[in-house]
Amino acid sequence: MRTISKERLQSLREKYPVGCRVELLRMDDIQAPAIGTKGTVIGVDDIGSIMVSWETGSSLSVVFGEDLCRRIEDDK
Repeated sequence: MRTISKERLQSLREKYPVGCRVELLRMDDIQAPAIGTKGTVIGVDDIGSIMVSWETGSSLSVVFGEDLCRRIEDDK
């Protein structure tokens, strides 16, 4: 399991605040949404995983150091 510094965790929470929109770039999970799927951040947990409510109905987290997403502007 990867560890995360308090400073890096705080940085992630500032970069991905609750309600911001993200796009999935990489996730190594058989149940992962398709690359390019968009979702809304519902939080960043204590180990740095970005918790996302995906448009597909999935709620898999983006795991710190393993998966990858990017913050996007809401397409509304």
